[in-house]
Amino acid sequence: MRLQLTAPSQPVTASIALPLSKSISNRALVIAALCDNRPQVLHPALCDDTAVMIEALSHDGGEINVGASGTAMRFLTAYFATRKGTAVTLDGVERMRQRPIGPLVDALRELGADIYYLGQEGYPPLQITGTTLHGKDIVMDGSVSSQFISAVMMILPVIGGGQVELTGNIVSMPYVQMTAAVMRDMGAQVDISGQRVKVGKGYTGNDCMVEGDWSAAAPWYALAALLPQAQLTLEDLTADSIQGDARLVDLGRKLGIASHFDTNGVRLDTSQFIGCCCSAFADMSSTPDLVPSWAVLMCLLERSFRMTGVGTLRLKESDRLVVLHEELLKLGYVLKIESDDAISWYGEKVPVTQEPPVIDTHGDHRMAMAFAPAAVRFPGLIIDGAEAVSKSYPGYWRHLQGAGFIIKQLAQ
Repeated sequence: MRLQLTAPSQPVTASIALPLSKSISNRALVIAALCDNRPQVLHPALCDDTAVMIEALSHDGGEINVGASGTAMRFLTAYFATRKGTAVTLDGVERMRQRPIGPLVDALRELGADIYYLGQEGYPPLQITGTTLHGKDIVMDGSVSSQFISAVMMILPVIGGGQVELTGNIVSMPYVQMTAAVMRDMGAQVDISGQRVKVGKGYTGNDCMVEGDWSAAAPWYALAALLPQAQLTLEDLTADSIQGDARLVDLGRKLGIASHFDTNGVRLDTSQFIGCCCSAFADMSSTPDLVPSWAVLMCLLERSFRMTGVGTLRLKESDRLVVLHEELLKLGYVLKIESDDAISWYGEKVPVTQEPPVIDTHGDHRMAMAFAPAAVRFPGLIIDGAEAVSKSYPGYWRHLQGAGFIIKQLAQ
């Protein structure tokens, strides 16, 4: 789907009903399925990722295709390994077959799992035969994917408990802490001390409430920065969130965007907006999902920056480092990929050769949402592959229209 975007010409006033957190939802759905009493996940997120998870958890064997959901692939690998007597094949889109899963499989095999690769060693598709696993103390590399750690953590209570010792520089640690928080809410004993995660035996099976999605707030903070007279309220977000991406409050503050919380959510106040100023340097290893929106925003504000801790972005729905470089170039910004772990922009620009620019999402929901605010600077900007937002935020384009954007669907 190709959409052409024109930003509003009048000051924006809008209250946005953000989607609920798919990250919390998918953790809670897996835990609920692990519990004998099947607790309820109250109002899970409505998006492709949770739909895939709900559908997969209804299976008691056979072939399961998770599409582009990396979360489902990792969490279901651990889940089905515990389902004694159940045999499943887990597969996904071609990109999924390029996303490594070896460290998770190795950890599960150490716990007794029966898992085989049906293609390239270390990558999906997988053949999993559920068996009796035994909790124990294991060591996992924390520098690859927090989802590997979370997948093991969630099954430990139902296989006797155990301890996970993490080595290396842990990426996306807030997601590990989120997993622990959801597990505790549903009645597990979890203690994180330094790089050790200790999990007790059993869930009590409490029902779970799901928060609004802070990751989905990123493009709205970007719009607040680009339209400083905007009055935006983002509903269902709380100051005491268990989501690491609530870091947006701090990132926004550095630009002069104040976040005022009340019972409705958070109101963005741009009266003190400072926009373009000194260079920004940030370690994004704990909040990689914010990188696309924030990197695009910094370029649009013509504010030089350097971000480290971005290595995991190569293993997402797209290679987000390469895609950011390619698509920002269409807007005239020369993003530098310094290494697998750092990107920067220090003002280098080239002429824009296409009017209006056409942004290719590469099938990645974060890219679609990150580049849409660029229509403020590039009227008529075209987003090719706009349907990708259904993975986490199906209502994104409708919400932009509600905020005053003119959105026209173009022929392919």
